[in-house]
Amino acid sequence: MNRAAILAAALAVAVLAGCHSGPKPDAPASAASSNYKTYKLRGKVISANTATSEVTVAHGAIPGFMDAMTMPYKVKDPNILSELHPGDTITADLLVSQRDDADILLDHIVVVAQAKPDYHPTSVYHVPEPGDQVPDFRLVNQDGRAIHLGQFRGRRLLLTFIYTRCPQPNFCPLITRNFANLNRRIAADPALSAKTHLLSVTFDPENDTPARLRAFGAQYIGSDAKDAFTHWDFAAPDKDTLGKMALFFDLGITPEADQTITHTLSTALIGSDGKVLHYYPGNDWTVDQVFTDLKRSAA
Repeated sequence: MNRAAILAAALAVAVLAGCHSGPKPDAPASAASSNYKTYKLRGKVISANTATSEVTVAHGAIPGFMDAMTMPYKVKDPNILSELHPGDTITADLLVSQRDDADILLDHIVVVAQAKPDYHPTSVYHVPEPGDQVPDFRLVNQDGRAIHLGQFRGRRLLLTFIYTRCPQPNFCPLITRNFANLNRRIAADPALSAKTHLLSVTFDPENDTPARLRAFGAQYIGSDAKDAFTHWDFAAPDKDTLGKMALFFDLGITPEADQTITHTLSTALIGSDGKVLHYYPGNDWTVDQVFTDLKRSAA
């Protein structure tokens, strides 16, 4: 079966599954890619072709889209091809166009297991797991005040990543609305409020100045009063710290030509001892789910 036929069959599967909303995308494309639906792919590299900007992958079934198969995929960033080798195990975002051209791209490719030990990817991303000790990253918050993760020891810290110019309503704005809802629910429980803190970290520090973060945060908190941010900080790291945080929290960040940022989503609940309690990739976690996890961890 040729690639066009495979794609047509895969899209037919997606249409048939439409009665049950298909998998929610958990990593956004850029503003220019808003007509793409995102699926998670995991598989083994068969070959990488720089001439065609394609990588051939033998992958498992993609629920709601296609069965397990081996086929070539165009990559969004051809520079990644030099880091891919036959036998490498990868994870990636499979971007499927919802337009008539039915285009498919691979993005945010991460080598999770190398076929050979004698070469190394440029960047090695860490997927947070319960018990992982979180480094004491340093930031500057919406008041221009230096803060660091270590100062929240003794409380449960719910941390996520956003940027204030994000044009995708189901990504940064959705995550921030969820945090706003959590902030209100926690405030209604003084005992829980005393044991928790929220932190939204921007990965666009050049544009997200303290003043911009404060104005953005005030829209969701509903106030710009002096004490409005006592339970929820909006903060920016410097460039070096941002790179380290992105690697630790498995956060993909790619600046685009239109000044937007293609990125994945990453949220973590950090315990009072500074270790990961829960990790929530993507955008399909719910306020009820995280609130329950907070309550249980603080009990």
